[in-house]
Amino acid sequence: MEKTIGFIGCGNMGRAMIEGIMKAKLVYGDQMIVSNAHPEKLQELGNTYDFYIADNETVARHADIIFLAVKPHLYAKIIDEIKDMLKEDAILVSIAAGITLQDMRDMTQGKCRVVRAMPNTPALVSEGMSAVCFQADIDEEQRTEILTIFESFGKARVIEERLMESVIALSGSSPAYVFQFIEAMGDGGVMLGMPRKESYFFAAQAVLGAAKMVLETEMHPAQLKDMVCSPAGTTIEAVAKLEEKGLRSAVIEAMHVCADKNRRMNEK
Repeated sequence: MEKTIGFIGCGNMGRAMIEGIMKAKLVYGDQMIVSNAHPEKLQELGNTYDFYIADNETVARHADIIFLAVKPHLYAKIIDEIKDMLKEDAILVSIAAGITLQDMRDMTQGKCRVVRAMPNTPALVSEGMSAVCFQADIDEEQRTEILTIFESFGKARVIEERLMESVIALSGSSPAYVFQFIEAMGDGGVMLGMPRKESYFFAAQAVLGAAKMVLETEMHPAQLKDMVCSPAGTTIEAVAKLEEKGLRSAVIEAMHVCADKNRRMNEK
Protein backbone atom coordinates (compact mmCIF):
# COMPACT_ATOMS: atom_id res chain seq x y z
CA MET A 1 0.00 0.00 0.00
CA GLU A 2 1.32 3.43 -0.94
CA LYS A 3 -0.80 5.45 1.48
CA THR A 4 0.40 6.72 4.85
CA ILE A 5 -1.62 5.41 7.80
CA GLY A 6 -2.04 7.42 10.99
CA PHE A 7 -3.31 6.46 14.43
CA ILE A 8 -4.39 8.99 17.02
CA GLY A 9 -4.44 6.96 20.20
CA CYS A 10 -2.82 3.63 20.95
CA GLY A 11 -4.82 1.84 23.60
CA ASN A 12 -5.54 -1.89 23.52
CA MET A 13 -7.52 -1.77 20.26
CA GLY A 14 -5.24 0.69 18.51
CA ARG A 15 -2.16 -1.29 19.49
CA ALA A 16 -3.72 -4.54 18.27
CA MET A 17 -4.50 -2.95 14.90
CA ILE A 18 -1.07 -1.35 14.54
CA GLU A 19 0.70 -4.61 15.35
CA GLY A 20 -1.58 -6.52 12.99
CA ILE A 21 -0.91 -4.09 10.13
CA MET A 22 2.85 -4.06 10.70
CA LYS A 23 3.11 -7.85 11.11
CA ALA A 24 1.31 -8.22 7.78
CA LYS A 25 3.82 -5.80 6.21
CA LEU A 26 1.00 -3.87 4.61
CA VAL A 27 3.07 -0.73 5.13
CA TYR A 28 6.59 -0.05 6.33
CA GLY A 29 7.68 2.09 9.26
CA ASP A 30 7.85 5.37 7.34
CA GLN A 31 4.21 4.91 6.27
CA MET A 32 2.88 4.64 9.82
CA ILE A 33 2.52 7.67 12.12
CA VAL A 34 1.20 7.22 15.65
CA SER A 35 0.36 9.68 18.41
CA ASN A 36 -0.69 9.02 21.97
CA ALA A 37 -1.51 11.08 25.04
CA HIS A 38 1.49 9.39 26.70
CA PRO A 39 4.06 9.08 23.87
CA GLU A 40 6.57 7.35 26.13
CA LYS A 41 4.27 4.32 26.13
CA LEU A 42 4.83 4.00 22.38
CA GLN A 43 8.59 3.71 22.53
CA GLU A 44 8.90 -0.07 22.82
CA LEU A 45 6.31 -0.66 20.08
CA GLY A 46 7.92 2.00 17.91
CA ASN A 47 11.33 0.40 18.30
CA THR A 48 9.91 -2.97 17.23
CA TYR A 49 8.18 -1.71 14.08
CA ASP A 50 10.17 1.48 13.43
CA PHE A 51 7.14 3.73 12.88
CA TYR A 52 7.03 7.47 13.51
CA ILE A 53 5.95 8.65 16.95
CA ALA A 54 4.41 12.09 16.59
CA ASP A 55 1.74 14.43 17.93
CA ASN A 56 -1.87 14.67 16.74
CA GLU A 57 -1.09 17.64 14.48
CA THR A 58 1.65 15.74 12.64
CA VAL A 59 -0.61 12.73 12.14
CA ALA A 60 -3.34 15.00 10.75
CA ARG A 61 -1.00 16.81 8.35
CA HIS A 62 0.75 13.77 6.91
CA ALA A 63 -1.54 10.71 7.07
CA ASP A 64 -3.87 9.78 4.22
CA ILE A 65 -6.01 7.47 6.35
CA ILE A 66 -6.38 8.31 10.04
CA PHE A 67 -7.78 5.98 12.68
CA LEU A 68 -9.19 7.61 15.80
CA ALA A 69 -8.36 5.02 18.45
CA VAL A 70 -9.41 7.04 21.49
CA LYS A 71 -12.35 6.93 23.88
CA PRO A 72 -15.66 8.16 22.40
CA HIS A 73 -15.87 11.17 24.72
CA LEU A 74 -12.59 12.51 23.28
CA TYR A 75 -13.69 12.45 19.63
CA ALA A 76 -15.22 15.93 19.47
CA LYS A 77 -12.22 17.56 21.14
CA ILE A 78 -9.61 15.84 18.98
CA ILE A 79 -11.49 16.30 15.71
CA ASP A 80 -11.96 19.99 16.49
CA GLU A 81 -8.18 20.27 16.98
CA ILE A 82 -7.20 18.53 13.75
CA LYS A 83 -10.01 19.12 11.23
CA ASP A 84 -8.37 22.18 9.66
CA MET A 85 -5.01 20.39 9.30
CA LEU A 86 -6.22 17.32 7.41
CA LYS A 87 -5.04 16.61 3.88
CA GLU A 88 -7.57 17.44 1.20
CA ASP A 89 -8.32 13.78 0.39
CA ALA A 90 -7.91 12.42 3.93
CA ILE A 91 -10.18 9.70 5.28
CA LEU A 92 -11.02 9.65 8.99
CA VAL A 93 -11.96 6.28 10.48
CA SER A 94 -13.89 5.90 13.73
CA ILE A 95 -13.47 2.65 15.66
CA ALA A 96 -15.48 3.77 18.71
CA ALA A 97 -18.80 2.42 19.88
CA GLY A 98 -21.51 5.06 19.85
CA ILE A 99 -19.90 7.31 17.20
CA THR A 100 -22.02 7.29 14.04
CA LEU A 101 -21.20 8.41 10.51
CA GLN A 102 -23.46 11.41 11.05
CA ASP A 103 -21.59 12.24 14.26
CA MET A 104 -18.33 12.17 12.31
CA ARG A 105 -19.73 14.33 9.51
CA ASP A 106 -20.97 16.87 12.06
CA MET A 107 -17.68 16.92 13.98
CA THR A 108 -15.54 17.30 10.86
CA GLN A 109 -17.95 19.81 9.28
CA GLY A 110 -17.59 17.90 6.02
CA LYS A 111 -13.87 18.63 5.72
CA CYS A 112 -12.94 15.00 5.04
CA ARG A 113 -14.50 11.68 4.17
CA VAL A 114 -15.45 9.44 7.08
CA VAL A 115 -15.70 5.72 7.78
CA ARG A 116 -17.16 3.88 10.75
CA ALA A 117 -15.69 0.53 11.74
CA MET A 118 -15.77 -1.94 14.60
CA PRO A 119 -12.72 -4.22 14.82
CA ASN A 120 -11.82 -6.49 17.73
CA THR A 121 -8.65 -7.27 19.66
CA PRO A 122 -7.81 -10.61 17.95
CA ALA A 123 -6.38 -8.28 15.29
CA LEU A 124 -3.23 -8.64 17.39
CA VAL A 125 -2.86 -12.24 16.19
CA SER A 126 -4.19 -11.57 12.67
CA GLU A 127 -7.59 -13.07 13.49
CA GLY A 128 -9.60 -9.89 13.87
CA MET A 129 -13.23 -9.51 12.80
CA SER A 130 -14.14 -6.04 11.57
CA ALA A 131 -17.37 -4.47 10.32
CA VAL A 132 -17.09 -1.39 8.11
CA CYS A 133 -19.61 1.29 7.07
CA PHE A 134 -18.72 3.87 4.43
CA GLN A 135 -19.83 7.42 3.84
CA ALA A 136 -21.77 7.38 0.57
CA ASP A 137 -19.28 9.45 -1.45
CA ILE A 138 -16.25 7.25 -0.76
CA ASP A 139 -15.29 5.76 -4.10
CA GLU A 140 -14.52 2.14 -4.90
CA GLU A 141 -10.75 2.58 -4.80
CA GLN A 142 -10.88 4.16 -1.36
CA ARG A 143 -13.23 1.44 -0.10
CA THR A 144 -10.77 -1.18 -1.31
CA GLU A 145 -7.91 0.57 0.49
CA ILE A 146 -9.82 0.67 3.78
CA LEU A 147 -10.88 -2.97 3.51
CA THR A 148 -7.31 -3.98 2.66
CA ILE A 149 -6.16 -2.43 5.94
CA PHE A 150 -8.75 -4.29 8.00
CA GLU A 151 -8.15 -7.55 6.12
CA SER A 152 -4.43 -7.32 6.83
CA PHE A 153 -5.18 -8.43 10.39
CA GLY A 154 -8.21 -10.67 9.94
CA LYS A 155 -11.59 -10.67 8.22
CA ALA A 156 -13.73 -7.66 7.30
CA ARG A 157 -17.27 -7.23 6.05
CA VAL A 158 -19.10 -4.18 4.76
CA ILE A 159 -22.44 -3.76 6.54
CA GLU A 160 -25.30 -1.30 6.73
CA GLU A 161 -24.80 1.09 9.61
CA ARG A 162 -28.10 0.03 11.21
CA LEU A 163 -26.46 -3.35 11.93
CA MET A 164 -23.47 -1.89 13.76
CA GLU A 165 -25.23 -2.24 17.10
CA SER A 166 -25.44 -5.99 16.49
CA VAL A 167 -21.78 -6.16 15.47
CA ILE A 168 -20.63 -4.44 18.64
CA ALA A 169 -22.33 -7.13 20.72
CA LEU A 170 -21.57 -10.00 18.35
CA SER A 171 -17.87 -9.55 17.54
CA GLY A 172 -16.63 -6.26 18.99
CA SER A 173 -17.16 -7.24 22.63
CA SER A 174 -17.44 -11.01 22.30
CA PRO A 175 -13.73 -11.84 22.71
CA ALA A 176 -14.29 -10.94 26.37
CA TYR A 177 -17.14 -13.46 26.58
CA VAL A 178 -14.95 -16.15 25.03
CA PHE A 179 -12.06 -15.34 27.36
CA GLN A 180 -14.42 -15.80 30.29
CA PHE A 181 -15.54 -19.13 28.87
CA ILE A 182 -11.95 -20.30 28.41
CA GLU A 183 -11.07 -19.17 31.92
CA ALA A 184 -14.04 -21.08 33.33
CA MET A 185 -13.06 -24.20 31.37
CA GLY A 186 -9.52 -23.79 32.66
CA ASP A 187 -10.76 -23.58 36.24
CA GLY A 188 -12.80 -26.73 35.66
CA GLY A 189 -9.70 -28.49 34.36
CA VAL A 190 -7.76 -27.45 37.46
CA MET A 191 -10.54 -28.83 39.67
CA LEU A 192 -10.14 -32.12 37.81
CA GLY A 193 -6.39 -32.20 38.44
CA MET A 194 -4.93 -30.54 35.33
CA PRO A 195 -2.11 -28.01 35.90
CA ARG A 196 -3.46 -24.52 35.18
CA LYS A 197 -1.18 -23.68 32.24
CA GLU A 198 -2.02 -26.96 30.53
CA SER A 199 -5.70 -26.56 31.34
CA TYR A 200 -5.85 -23.15 29.61
CA PHE A 201 -3.96 -24.58 26.63
CA PHE A 202 -6.41 -27.46 26.21
CA ALA A 203 -9.41 -25.12 26.62
CA ALA A 204 -8.13 -22.47 24.20
CA GLN A 205 -7.18 -24.97 21.53
CA ALA A 206 -10.58 -26.66 21.83
CA VAL A 207 -12.33 -23.30 21.30
CA LEU A 208 -10.06 -22.47 18.36
CA GLY A 209 -10.71 -25.83 16.74
CA ALA A 210 -14.46 -25.62 17.28
CA ALA A 211 -14.58 -22.14 15.73
CA LYS A 212 -12.64 -23.34 12.69
CA MET A 213 -15.10 -26.21 12.25
CA VAL A 214 -18.00 -23.74 12.12
CA LEU A 215 -16.21 -21.56 9.56
CA GLU A 216 -14.73 -24.27 7.37
CA THR A 217 -17.54 -26.84 7.30
CA GLU A 218 -20.31 -24.20 7.15
CA MET A 219 -22.46 -26.66 9.09
CA HIS A 220 -25.02 -25.40 11.58
CA PRO A 221 -23.48 -25.18 15.08
CA ALA A 222 -26.24 -27.47 16.38
CA GLN A 223 -25.23 -30.15 13.88
CA LEU A 224 -21.62 -29.92 15.00
CA LYS A 225 -22.72 -30.10 18.63
CA ASP A 226 -24.77 -33.21 17.92
CA MET A 227 -21.75 -34.88 16.32
CA VAL A 228 -19.96 -34.72 19.69
CA CYS A 229 -22.92 -35.92 21.74
CA SER A 230 -23.07 -39.72 21.76
CA PRO A 231 -26.22 -41.36 23.18
CA ALA A 232 -25.94 -41.72 26.96
CA GLY A 233 -22.42 -40.30 26.72
CA THR A 234 -20.37 -37.83 28.73
CA THR A 235 -20.82 -34.82 26.43
CA ILE A 236 -24.63 -34.85 26.42
CA GLU A 237 -24.52 -34.85 30.24
CA ALA A 238 -22.38 -31.71 30.13
CA VAL A 239 -24.58 -30.07 27.47
CA ALA A 240 -27.69 -30.80 29.55
CA LYS A 241 -26.10 -29.13 32.57
CA LEU A 242 -25.18 -26.05 30.51
CA GLU A 243 -28.80 -25.86 29.35
CA GLU A 244 -30.01 -26.22 32.94
CA LYS A 245 -27.73 -23.36 34.07
CA GLY A 246 -28.83 -21.12 31.20
CA LEU A 247 -25.65 -20.78 29.15
CA ARG A 248 -27.41 -19.79 25.93
CA SER A 249 -29.85 -17.39 27.54
CA ALA A 250 -27.03 -15.78 29.53
CA VAL A 251 -25.03 -15.17 26.34
CA ILE A 252 -28.05 -13.77 24.48
CA GLU A 253 -28.96 -11.50 27.40
CA ALA A 254 -25.35 -10.29 27.66
CA MET A 255 -25.42 -9.33 23.98
CA HIS A 256 -28.66 -7.40 24.49
CA VAL A 257 -27.14 -5.52 27.44
CA CYS A 258 -24.11 -4.67 25.29
CA ALA A 259 -26.31 -3.44 22.44
CA ASP A 260 -28.48 -1.43 24.83
CA LYS A 261 -25.40 0.31 26.22
CA ASN A 262 -24.33 1.24 22.70
CA ARG A 263 -27.83 2.54 21.98
CA ARG A 264 -27.70 4.78 25.06
CA MET A 265 -24.32 6.10 23.95
CA ASN A 266 -25.86 7.00 20.58
CA GLU A 267 -28.63 8.90 22.37
CA LYS A 268 -26.17 11.15 24.18
